[in-house]
Amino acid sequence: MSSSDKFFDLVRHPIKFRLFLLSKLPSAYFSGVRVRYVDEDKAVVSVPYKWFSTNPFRSTYFACLGMAAEMSTGVLAMAHTYKQDPAVSMLVLKVEGNFMKKATGLTSFTCEDGQLVRQLVREAAASGKPATAVMRSTGKNKDGDTVAEFAITWTFKAKTS
Repeated sequence: MSSSDKFFDLVRHPIKFRLFLLSKLPSAYFSGVRVRYVDEDKAVVSVPYKWFSTNPFRSTYFACLGMAAEMSTGVLAMAHTYKQDPAVSMLVLKVEGNFMKKATGLTSFTCEDGQLVRQLVREAAASGKPATAVMRSTGKNKDGDTVAEFAITWTFKAKTS
């Protein structure tokens, strides 16, 4: 079993991952951000429209949409850096968001950049030099309409001892 498979087992475990969210990302936990699907190449993360994620305009607060978008990219990045030897650190450098439609229900963000991240993490580990990726996440409502699109720039670097 690969290290990314071990990470996916943790993410897919309903109790362990919720405890992780509660302890490390409580705002995502209370906002209802959830990983709905994840594999080596793709992640789908949702955020509901509910009291904790709402804004005064009766839609999902943009920061909650951003949390779900970032998690859809971050879960792929974490999977490919999990227990790497040498260890590889990851950091968000930039976030860009475009909003097309009011988010008034469940919004699901999909990122399909797992192959890109896997390659960049390998390069960073082998070369010792930072590698940067712009990962894209698209949020859609239950009707399939695009609500928002995010471009999240991540950097990966092998840790030195």
